[in-house]
Amino acid sequence: MRLNGVVTDPTPDALMKAVVDRYLKSGDFNGLHLHTNVEPALVDVAKRLVADGKLQVMVSEVDYPNPHIRPWPSRRTIESQIESLDELAGAGYGVVLYPTPLALKGVRVPARLKGRPFGAAMAKGRGTLELAYFSFDVLEPYRNDPRYHFRYWDFGVDMGIGDEAYLDETELERDKVSLSHLGFAYDLSGYDRADVTTPIVRRVAAFYGDLAKLTPEHQQRWQSYQVVDTGLEPHPAWWMTQMGHWADGIGPFDHLFIELANLNALWTGAFGEALFKHTDRPQDFGWLLRPSQREWDEFIVQLDKVLSDNIRHDGLDAAGAPRKDKNDQNLGSLTRLAAFLDGKGIDAAVVKDLMRPLREIRQARQKPAHALRTNLTDKTFVHRQVALLEDLNDALRELARWMSTHPKNRGWKADFEPDTYYRM
Repeated sequence: MRLNGVVTDPTPDALMKAVVDRYLKSGDFNGLHLHTNVEPALVDVAKRLVADGKLQVMVSEVDYPNPHIRPWPSRRTIESQIESLDELAGAGYGVVLYPTPLALKGVRVPARLKGRPFGAAMAKGRGTLELAYFSFDVLEPYRNDPRYHFRYWDFGVDMGIGDEAYLDETELERDKVSLSHLGFAYDLSGYDRADVTTPIVRRVAAFYGDLAKLTPEHQQRWQSYQVVDTGLEPHPAWWMTQMGHWADGIGPFDHLFIELANLNALWTGAFGEALFKHTDRPQDFGWLLRPSQREWDEFIVQLDKVLSDNIRHDGLDAAGAPRKDKNDQNLGSLTRLAAFLDGKGIDAAVVKDLMRPLREIRQARQKPAHALRTNLTDKTFVHRQVALLEDLNDALRELARWMSTHPKNRGWKADFEPDTYYRM
């Protein structure tokens, strides 16, 4: 029996049925709320079921701010959960009870979850914020499909069906999906920072609760890319943001555009003109989704557009950089920048080191433009991308440091200086 949502039959079978029914029929796998005025006999039954490993207790003070979702299996001891039940006689919100995977082992998965593997996993006791991991190329169709908005972050991705496609009645309902809390994780078991031929294996991390809301077709697709979680942990900066905290640092792409903005501010301060045309990150500019030659070539083209193609000749003119060489030939933007640095008395070896990453990117861009390329798979591309961005950001930061010594930039401070720079 139940009255106003509270179990009035204080027997183990009745309480378990009420908790399981609430969990499976609520739509969001919610728990059963026990108020502080619940009958002591029912509390005793709940305590026995917790002791038997069939129920878990969630309270907002110690488990999760919203106890009506179970983010993960209880991280408290059985004794601690029983203490929460003992405290029901006092003031407070009460507790929320959930069935454990043990209690759900013999329970039939609801018919509405047929063909929904992640929904079925929730029905078997997975927590809303438990993570499933996937190979990185699971994202590829969403990035390449114009119906979806796809936005890269350094530590994760947002993707979702666009408004136009969502409202279009001719579009298949099965494809009207979104996932806005996707993070990255890494398998670094074979990684050696000093050796770019060693593998960096990047994975996608997604919450079971989000995956369970996808259509059956997309749940089945994601399941086909799922990988085991051995040795995997979500990126710490991404995890911090998902748990409601500010990230303690930034990644290499955000670092790149911060350095471009810093250089613009310093160049303008010294010479009255900005060095770069744009300092905003393109929406689809980020990590390689697949370690292939085509992906690498496309990334290099984008990166060179952000760098060499982005340099303003007016900015170089304002700094007094030469426009022509000794043979009266026009100089490219990188050569002009290098000549400007040479003219300021910087050691030639230092100038070469500062310019090396930019020149390597320009040269790498020219290769696919003048040759037929085989779209090879090469797992070293992932590590090479990480290493290239690190070298580039180091060079840009050193150039900004030197520009900050200009007499007109005395007292200049960057608008943002993070605690940590993550390489990946």
